[in-house]
Amino acid sequence: MREQFNSLEPEKQERIINAALREFARSGYEKASTNAIIKEANIAKGSLFNYFNSKKDLYLSLFDYVSKVIDEIYTQIDWNETDLFERLKQFGLVKFKVYKKYPQAYDFLKSAAHENAPEIKPEINTVKNELVEDGLEKSYKNIDFTKFREDMDLDKIMNIITLTILGLAEQHRDKVESFEDIDSEVLNEFDQYFDILKQCFYKEEEQ
Repeated sequence: MREQFNSLEPEKQERIINAALREFARSGYEKASTNAIIKEANIAKGSLFNYFNSKKDLYLSLFDYVSKVIDEIYTQIDWNETDLFERLKQFGLVKFKVYKKYPQAYDFLKSAAHENAPEIKPEINTVKNELVEDGLEKSYKNIDFTKFREDMDLDKIMNIITLTILGLAEQHRDKVESFEDIDSEVLNEFDQYFDILKQCFYKEEEQ
């Protein structure tokens, strides 16, 4: 059925995707109304399930769209930057710009992080773990680890940095109703944490 959806005109696909992202983010999985999605997308009643097998299929298909938005972030990163904290600052800036362009994708991810519907919870956990692992792997790609102190365990250093990043991201995600409410001050706060971590874990000559 998704093949039928993929054969639609891009503008119509976008309308359906955006309507679904907004409704699921606004109402959660169980309370989300497919009729509301149909109305907002301005498509014929009942046509939604010509494209998707079920409400669950529609919901999970939205992660494919979100993954493409995330991939757009990766295309804008300068992979020649080998300093970890400069790379992380770059990631923050690019993410901010991309999510400003696609705020509904961020809002959907925020909602999905708190989704507890038994019908989809296992699939959400799988997708979330895959996105986090893939993101961390790419973030740390081609990094110059010789800048780190040699009197500390590098794996533990990286674990502290990872936990700090994920914790800050979760903290800010839970503070706002929508990505539209986030401003550039968030980036400044992340940069301050990165500077502290750099002072803690880099060799003195690298600081």
